[in-house]
Amino acid sequence: MTEIRLNNGVTMPLLGFGTYQITDPEACRRSVATAIETGVRLIDTAQNYGNERAVGEAVRASGVARSELFITSKVWFRNHAGGECAKSVRRSLERMGLDYLDLMLIHWPFGDVYAAWRDLEALYQEGVLRAIGVSNFSPDRLVDLINWSQVTPAVDQVETHLYCQQKTAHRWMVKYGVVHEAYAPLGQSRVNDMFALPAVQAAARAHGKTPVQVALRFLIQQGIAVIPKSVRPERIRENFDVFDFSLTEAEMAALALVDNDAPMIGTATTPERVESSKNWTSREL
Repeated sequence: MTEIRLNNGVTMPLLGFGTYQITDPEACRRSVATAIETGVRLIDTAQNYGNERAVGEAVRASGVARSELFITSKVWFRNHAGGECAKSVRRSLERMGLDYLDLMLIHWPFGDVYAAWRDLEALYQEGVLRAIGVSNFSPDRLVDLINWSQVTPAVDQVETHLYCQQKTAHRWMVKYGVVHEAYAPLGQSRVNDMFALPAVQAAARAHGKTPVQVALRFLIQQGIAVIPKSVRPERIRENFDVFDFSLTEAEMAALALVDNDAPMIGTATTPERVESSKNWTSREL
């Protein structure tokens, strides 16, 4: 399976499995198990998803060596200050029944981000975390964190799909050697009309693939990691089956033109979004 090398030398799969909104423990265990059986080796969760325990159970029951799996979680921003970040990471490990995580991200750029990052740097140096990164960081927040930190984030996980291609953010990530990872790479069911676009349909017909596979391949072909989510086994298998074809330069150019350059799910750059974060809660702390 195609992998990408992070800026610290650790390799990460370009395609993984996201678990956002899979809150039922049995559904989560079943879906993660199906993904691993299909060949997926990157599993993404978060403290706020409320399913770290179920993810860990599925990972341990999979029969796949831990060293072959790449497990990611994210620190909730209410755990940032006063050493809480480090404590919360250890609680995440306990819930998952794991000795280490391959990647831990700061979930949102709210609260005392720099205190949290110092905790993650210490855990990284200790070997508890193989890599550390961020999520939902705009380019200005990412560059500022890089300027004032010892360890450059390995990954910035941001909403990215055909309608929100994050071209500016991608350029800054490339400049600083940060891997661009796409969450909601299929629009999280909010933008299904993008699969009916002529450019998407034409590419799907040309390669004998589905529009969903074209949308994922468009990102992967640019070196953008993707973590699509589904609880349906046939969809999980469909999402994984994207490494046996390549889009042409003309197809890539046509798909690049459909970008609206506007996040619909995960933007932390508006005052209203930051203001509302005071009322956000977490399922698992």
